[in-house]
Amino acid sequence: MTKVFRSPAHHGYAVEVSPFIPNRVACAASQYYGLAGCGTLLVLDETETGVSLVRSWQWSDGLFDVAWSEANEHLLVAGGGDGSLQLWDVANHNTPLRVAKEHAQEVYSVDWSQIRGENLLVSGSWDQTAKVWDPALTQSLTTLRGHEGVIYSTIWSPHIPGCFASASGDGTLRVWDVKAAACRLAVPAHKAEILSCDWCKYDQNIVATGAVDCSVCVWDLRNVRQPVSQLGGHRYAIRRVKFSPYSKTVLASCSYDFTVRFWDFSRNQPLLETVEHHSEFVCGLDFNLHVPNQVTHTILQTCFSFVEKSQIITVALKMTTTSGQIVQIELSK
Repeated sequence: MTKVFRSPAHHGYAVEVSPFIPNRVACAASQYYGLAGCGTLLVLDETETGVSLVRSWQWSDGLFDVAWSEANEHLLVAGGGDGSLQLWDVANHNTPLRVAKEHAQEVYSVDWSQIRGENLLVSGSWDQTAKVWDPALTQSLTTLRGHEGVIYSTIWSPHIPGCFASASGDGTLRVWDVKAAACRLAVPAHKAEILSCDWCKYDQNIVATGAVDCSVCVWDLRNVRQPVSQLGGHRYAIRRVKFSPYSKTVLASCSYDFTVRFWDFSRNQPLLETVEHHSEFVCGLDFNLHVPNQVTHTILQTCFSFVEKSQIITVALKMTTTSGQIVQIELSK
């Protein structure tokens, strides 16, 4: 079964499943690979008969990341190529509720804290800084410096209040203490640009990194002399890594080699499965917190997919030139 949704063509960079609504996803996209043109933020629902567009907004520059609020099911934040963060409300048809523009270059990463009672945002930019915000986005609460390259990923710890990790083009993973406004740990994790990092949902000491060297490394922050596990198999740069919310040792990675791979780093043969149904760079992925083993991912010619081991639902936004530029979203079971 295939379900198709069509919209003006953009290249997908990030996708995130709603923490409140099981069948709802948000996708951040850009025209012309984010080098020129505008961006689009899409909110879509999977229905019994297809894919339904809940809301879409245009932005004057490319959009590279998106995160849902953990406190309000209608709110989400996006990071833009113009250095801005925009706070959007699904109930608002036209403009963002707030726009904050403090970064000097592209905002490539945004994340909303998952810790109860801690309603904070973090952004990472090509200007080599990370900024922490309250949801009002009136002014950043603090700016953190230390990376010597582009920041590609910023992720809040799901365990430790006021703590987040960042991954950079300088090859390091850094762990930050917001209250002290200081870097508590710098790990020379790869001898290449690191494009993504994520925290284990079950262990506050375990973090994974994915890099241009085609490897995923799993780190125990108590001893960073060498990784707990190094996962090889991708043929090109790894764009994102995500830990499963259902298993301590399972994670997923997506790559410019057109694949999504599932791993269990506790096993001697850690590769569990390779999903190869994409025909473009896979740039984003997310696990569905409501549906065990379901993963959503997005490709550069804007595709995102819901994947389960028992069923594969592919939401593909593909650019075609046969009748102009078209984004096509396919759900296949």
